Amino acid sequence: MIYLDNAATTLRKPPQVEQAVLDAMRTAGNPGRGAHEPTLHASRLVYAARCAMAKLLHAPDPSCIAFAANATEALNIALGGLFAPCDHIITTVCEHNSVLRPLYRLREQGLQFSFAGVDERGRLQYDDWNKLVQPNTKALVVTGASNVTGNGTDLAKAAGFAHRHSLLLIVDAAQTAGSQPIDVQALGIDVLCFTGHKALLGPQGTGGLYVRPGLSIQPLVVGGSGVHSFDEQHPAQMPTALEAGTLNVPGLAGLCAGVEWILAQGVETLCAKETALAALFYKNIRDLPNVKIYGDPEMPLHAPIISLNIGDEDSARIADILWEDYSICVRAGAHCAPLMHKALGTVEQGVVRFSFSHFNTEAEVLQAAAAVQELAQEI
Repeated sequence: MIYLDNAATTLRKPPQVEQAVLDAMRTAGNPGRGAHEPTLHASRLVYAARCAMAKLLHAPDPSCIAFAANATEALNIALGGLFAPCDHIITTVCEHNSVLRPLYRLREQGLQFSFAGVDERGRLQYDDWNKLVQPNTKALVVTGASNVTGNGTDLAKAAGFAHRHSLLLIVDAAQTAGSQPIDVQALGIDVLCFTGHKALLGPQGTGGLYVRPGLSIQPLVVGGSGVHSFDEQHPAQMPTALEAGTLNVPGLAGLCAGVEWILAQGVETLCAKETALAALFYKNIRDLPNVKIYGDPEMPLHAPIISLNIGDEDSARIADILWEDYSICVRAGAHCAPLMHKALGTVEQGVVRFSFSHFNTEAEVLQAAAAVQELAQEI
């Protein structure tokens, strides 16, 4: 089997991740809910995960990291807890439904938003952003990279725009946290949402958000916290403010192991390998007749994603053939990013997405490229 669906979830993890999950299942109690060794051990595991994420993102303090089940929950927390009904937000057509659907729900309460567009290759048009600013604009919400095309967002440009207009900068880093260097302080990011099961190499059911010190977010969920139990209001201090109920301690232990492995290897090193694998695949398919490639894989900021279609064939059929005849795992369809598909003209056909990890090999990439070549000749 050749697994090239890493943008959905990384299947291959360092062995330390599995071991950390198993160890926590056997030894960890409930963090913050007692003073005996199992609960203290659980608290240490959670704190270690905070420290690892803070180091990876260059956050000023581990308390800036609040954990959630995934990037979707983190984005719901951020978008639902920062804005008033009369506010306006700028976002882009590149966004995942994890951003779009919370915004659509908030629109029912009076929130307004505008979409920044892309060109024919799905590249953001930064020069047009100034036209979208309104007197009540409060934030810019952007993805780190499109999960459809792999086209990256220039976060330095985004930050400069946000700061010039006194806007909050909220980043969906589902496709970039762990696979690209991110310095939240240097960029001036206010909120960054991440998921654990992709490039961070953690288990599914893990994720969270970085929140800039001094920024207060109304919690999405309130309840047990282990502290201030007689207060009617949920504790306001980070990270407890955004973490009601018992955390996924085994999952966070695995996430910590994955992030520590990434830090030991070096994010830049892993990013370079993934970029090289995606470039190798692109080089071997870009000139094939009957193959259309979406996005701009040659742009400097690009996730290790190559999306394509073969002729007019439905993307789901191509994905089925790749699995059944070649044992290659890819993702087809709409990828939960409807506005990007509208911009690319792939609403009906969808796209076939190949996404690469540093655990993939050049031999696997070349086999996948050869499979695309064969299908392009047959279909």
